Amino acid sequence: MPLTLEQGEFLVKFARRTIESQFGSEPPEIPEDMKNVMDEFCGIFVTLQKYPGHELRGCIGYTEPIMPLGNGIKDVSLSSAFRDPRFRPVKKGEMKNLVVEISILTIPELIDVNDPMEYPGKIKIGRDGLVVESGILKGLLLPQVPVEWGWDVEEFLSHTCMKAGLTPDCWLDHRVKIYKFSARIFSELKPEGEVLEKSLIG
Repeated sequence: MPLTLEQGEFLVKFARRTIESQFGSEPPEIPEDMKNVMDEFCGIFVTLQKYPGHELRGCIGYTEPIMPLGNGIKDVSLSSAFRDPRFRPVKKGEMKNLVVEISILTIPELIDVNDPMEYPGKIKIGRDGLVVESGILKGLLLPQVPVEWGWDVEEFLSHTCMKAGLTPDCWLDHRVKIYKFSARIFSELKPEGEVLEKSLIG
């Protein structure tokens, strides 16, 4: 989805205000000039991180464009803050120490290979996010994750397999499907601070 930095900044602030509305503040409104953007269907993730540092505090989203962006941000913002099963619900006092990040995803595309050993050559760290799928099991890691952890491609594949509840080397199994996607990532530099678009390459 084509987005300006100004629009990306609005999305991040919209996510923050949505979470804060659960503590008694007014829910955010959508201005007229953003309604077309918020009506677009796309995959969306909201990530909350402790500041300073990058310790994860919540991350939930959709890989597929199943609802309009405005509805999606509301849903995944609240899910990241209050319904991520890995963490206790965020408390009001924590918001001043949390950075909000939004990832707008492209539709995942199947990586077509004849030999699983071809996967590393078809994945670029900093550009691609991954989805690993085997039967009913599925795991996803966003493009920023291997950059933040300093992983190479094979480590990225292994960690995505483990995210799906599979063995680290499951990507070598011909029956496993691997998809890649890209993302536009907008993040606060500090809690309630300036919003920039993350460039993960270079």
